[in-house]
Amino acid sequence: MPLFTKKPVTDTSASPSQRVGVFVDAQNMYHSAKNLYRAKVNFKQVLDEALRNRKLIRAFIYVIKTETGEEKAFLEALEKSGYEIKIKDLQVFADGTKKADWDVGIAIDAISLADKLDVAVLVTGDGDFIPLIDYLKISKGLKVEVLSFGRSTSNKLKEAADLFIDLETDIKKYLIK
Repeated sequence: MPLFTKKPVTDTSASPSQRVGVFVDAQNMYHSAKNLYRAKVNFKQVLDEALRNRKLIRAFIYVIKTETGEEKAFLEALEKSGYEIKIKDLQVFADGTKKADWDVGIAIDAISLADKLDVAVLVTGDGDFIPLIDYLKISKGLKVEVLSFGRSTSNKLKEAADLFIDLETDIKKYLIK
């Protein structure tokens, strides 16, 4: 049964010996923080929350390269925070529409790393990851946690996770104004 919380999480099943992989959908988190709070995400604090004193195996953050290329300082800060950065160019189609998502890349990395993990932490509110959660839990035996802003997170994603951590419970900790 998923654990929902409206208070800061005290996860009694977390232990220092658990091997954790963290997979951060930067676009999803960026747009949620911007739309809900007109702020930016403090990804260092998010990583600390995802780990909760457990053993980090790898922490990936998936970003889209902007057309202006002004993300250099942001990328440096992410690297200093302990993330391995995966970058993809923004796709611009002939009709002017733009596409930027890493869903398949996140899924492939999570599945590839699954045998080395006890816990997979997805930092996203995107319901498209439900099949990934089901696969990691059922086929790989992992505990799967989701961290994101509750109001912009798919309810079905919350239900699919073993643990949902709502970053809105301590918004000042997870945002940069």
